[in-house]
Amino acid sequence: MAECITKAGAHFITVDFDNVGDTGGDIGKMVDQCRRAVVVVYRNGRAMGIDPSRLYLAGHSSGAHLGGCVLIADWQREGLPVDILKGAILASGMYDLKPVRLSARSSYVKFSDEMEQALSAQRHLDRIRTPLVLMHGALETPEFQRQSRDFAAALRAAGKPVQFLVGQGHTHFDVGESLANPYGFMGRAALEMMKLAT
Repeated sequence: MAECITKAGAHFITVDFDNVGDTGGDIGKMVDQCRRAVVVVYRNGRAMGIDPSRLYLAGHSSGAHLGGCVLIADWQREGLPVDILKGAILASGMYDLKPVRLSARSSYVKFSDEMEQALSAQRHLDRIRTPLVLMHGALETPEFQRQSRDFAAALRAAGKPVQFLVGQGHTHFDVGESLANPYGFMGRAALEMMKLAT
């Protein structure tokens, strides 16, 4: 996936966060790792040749859930600008954990009322200051489609900048893989968001 982005002239950073099985079922630890990665890149980016005023985020599936949680972080508490991320593209994610908590995932994720509330991005629209592109594939299961559609509608109703896209002919896995292609569904949207030519 890096090649699509780097050939267009941007840096590509992946976050090596723990698997939920390695955290004892605590998704909050994974969210914290992702948020800290943004802080590290922002504070040390110049030394790596990265412009910290032009950071963008992309996530697919569980990465989109984590990305949504990154967007609702209290950046000011870290002494960082509230608009630290200039845009985000989230594909096929879960933005309200209530249905996830009712699923088989509850057998290995230690859900609590506090976790469900804190890590459901759709419940914290007031904290989102990042323009968003939300997407899902037309051939995905209904819950992935509904979560993306409902989150986009909630953002729009709250006056937040959001673009909503549906990839015709795309399954859940096709959407994520399309980030590797500058002409693919997610790759094209990512490059357009960053104003980079394909």
